[in-house]
Formats: sequence, C-alpha cells, structure tokens
Amino acid sequence: MKKYVSFFRMRFSTGLQYRQAALAGMATQFVWGAMEILLFKAFYEADPSAFPMEFSALTSYIWLQQAFLALYMMWFLEREIFDSITSGGIAYELCRPLDLYSMWFARNIANRLSKAVLRCIPILILAACLPKPYGMLPPRSFITFILFLISMGLALFVTVAFSMILYILCFYTISPLGIRMVAFSLVEFFSGSVIPLPFLPDGIRQVCEMLPFASMQNVPFRIYSGDLSGIDGYGAVSLQLFWVVALIILGKWLLKKAQIRVVVQGG
Repeated sequence: MKKYVSFFRMRFSTGLQYRQAALAGMATQFVWGAMEILLFKAFYEADPSAFPMEFSALTSYIWLQQAFLALYMMWFLEREIFDSITSGGIAYELCRPLDLYSMWFARNIANRLSKAVLRCIPILILAACLPKPYGMLPPRSFITFILFLISMGLALFVTVAFSMILYILCFYTISPLGIRMVAFSLVEFFSGSVIPLPFLPDGIRQVCEMLPFASMQNVPFRIYSGDLSGIDGYGAVSLQLFWVVALIILGKWLLKKAQIRVVVQGG
C-alpha cells in the first residue's frame, strides 16, 4: 500500500506546480459559470414554474460544477498513460513489481485532486459572496453536507474507474483518439455537464439516472443544492457505490485480458 501512496504523493506534488495554469483556469471557469447562470436566468424569467429545479439550486449546481471541474470532467485524462500504451513504453511499467491498475488509479486520483485543490477554493469563495439568487447557497443541513462529501468521493472514484477503462481499451486500438472523442461526448451529456439531468424529459431522465455517468457530478451537486434529498439521496449514493465496485471489477478484468495480448520485443 505504501508504494501506491508514494505514487499518489508524487503525482499530487507535481500537479501543484502548475499554478499559472490553475489561475487561468479559475478565471475561465468563473466567467463561464456566470454566463451559464445569466443564460438560464433569461429562461427562468419567462416562467419559473416550468423548470424542475429552483433557480437558487441551479446556481449552486453550476458553481460547484465549475469549482470541481477537474474532478469530474472526462477530458482530464493523462496523456502519458495513452502514450505509454501506444508507444510501447508500457513495457517498463510492466517490469515494476506493482499492480498496474492500482498504480494508474492512484496517479489519476492525485492528478485530479491537485488540479481541483488549486482552483476550487477561490471560485467557491467568490460564488458565495455573490448576491442572491446568483451566488452559491450553503447546504440545507449538516446531514446534507455530510452526504454531499460522501457522494463527492464516490463520484470521483466512478470517474476515475471509467477513465481506467478508456486507458485499457487503448490496448485494443491503434489510436486512442476515437475512444476519447466518443467517451467525452457520452459523459458530457449523460453526466449532467451540458444541462442538469432533471431538465431532461421524463422517461429519458430515469434511464440516464441509472447509468454510471449520472453517478459522476450529477449526484453530489444535486444533493448539495437540495434537489436530491431523503430516500432519493440515499438511493443515489448507494447506486454510486455499486458503480464504483462494478467499474473497478470490469477494469481489472479488461486489464488482465489486455496484458495477455502484450508482446514485448526482446523482453
């Protein structure tokens, strides 16, 4: 376990070095979040009762989405892992007395956390200082906040476990570009990144909420904003736990199959 903790610490420290990139990202995300809120405000002014979420809940959802963009966006993938597979550098990693899946998993968690730590606090502070209904509201109760934190952790594990499957699928292709483009499109839409899932029509929304993508950013942000509460909130967190276990088991199985196909010339 210590060796994976060491990988985590090294990757986390490396990620903290990119402060200027984080500063540029913060400015971009804050402006983007403000534009989204103003756009939705224009629609809400026409008929607020026609929307499934209160406007205050929606603004909290959007600010959390921008603050924790690095945790859940599928395009925050590690190019080094793709390159190691396509270039053959994976041979060096296979020589190490480590579990490849656990090593990549620890690296991905550290990489996303380091980026999120640098960006989230200023965005959250600024969003909390904005006047109602444009600012981010505090959680409705202490229990809601605890459930939100648990859901945040599980959502990160679901995101990284799904990313691991994308890395592993590159063992079976010549180029990872096609897999990445398809995955980005699917995750962006079905995770509630483009529009929150409650805005989808009935029937489609229920199906989307059962998919692993909905267990990424959709659940924790809706719990915080109060859109998911009570039995529905506990049920959504339980589904997150299921997808964490299922995706990790699937990823480990795929990697085991892929490693059998790897041929190291001269090794």
